[in-house]
Amino acid sequence: MTPSVLICGSMAYDTIMVFHDRFKSHILPEQIHTLSVSFLVPEMRREFGGCAGNIAYSFRLLGGDPLIMATVGSDFAPYATRLDDLGIKRDYIRELPEHFTGQAFITTDLDDNQITAFHPGAMSFAHFNQVADVKVPVQLAIVTPDGKQGMQDHCEQLAAAGIPFIFDPGQGLPMFSGEELLHLIKLADYLTVNDYEAQLILSRTGLTLEQLAAEVKALIVTRGGDGASIYADGVCHEIPVVKVDEIVDPTGCGDTYRAGLLYGMAQGWDWPTTGRLASLLGAIKIGCRGGQNHAFTREELQAQYQAAFGEALPL
Repeated sequence: MTPSVLICGSMAYDTIMVFHDRFKSHILPEQIHTLSVSFLVPEMRREFGGCAGNIAYSFRLLGGDPLIMATVGSDFAPYATRLDDLGIKRDYIRELPEHFTGQAFITTDLDDNQITAFHPGAMSFAHFNQVADVKVPVQLAIVTPDGKQGMQDHCEQLAAAGIPFIFDPGQGLPMFSGEELLHLIKLADYLTVNDYEAQLILSRTGLTLEQLAAEVKALIVTRGGDGASIYADGVCHEIPVVKVDEIVDPTGCGDTYRAGLLYGMAQGWDWPTTGRLASLLGAIKIGCRGGQNHAFTREELQAQYQAAFGEALPL
């Protein structure tokens, strides 16, 4: 079965630049109130990104049918061509010609410190898209970082339509109050966050981790190099991390992980198997630069899963 999932979230270009020095050598603390600096960046690359784009890319590699719901700008043509080449449908991607596609400009120094400027562009109008516009059967959905109103509307619409979905607030989490977060979590069937985001939600809502887990069918908390915990049906499934030879670039690892979650859930796998697939995908991605440059065949994935966990993946 080829699962179809609706992926609501951002599409963006990531412009990544490398400064061959250290920011701290050029920023004078006593003059921070009149900061004016310029960094020469001889290395620069442009990557296809955005949470929805990254998730869809890995979900497609797995053999799934991702349906992206996003708003993009007049500069989207190169990304559109890429999606077509990958066989990813664009039926629910709305182009707003008066805006740019979301853009992240990231400058990294030799200590791996980063200065990022993000222009949301068309992403701010994500609420222009409606779940009711989707005319094909959807068995599962995810709401990822996007325009605030878009995230709220899509959660409401998915719940009203009876479509099970993951709420993944991610970097959009600071936009919401505790009351707003609790409302969206109650609408969702599943919640996925990293450990820092989980603590932020607990502090804003006043809930304990156990109470938060009780609000959804499953709470997935990723912990970077310490693996992940999946709280479901009163059980905590500890998912081990897959060791890697070299950490090249963590950009997009969370999105790749979520593609694994979506695929396993859509296939009806148990939580340990689903979580292990997600863990493996994160390890594969971290060995490549950018959020969409990793690749694998189903045979390669099967072999790596067997090597990591000592059992077959039910592909």
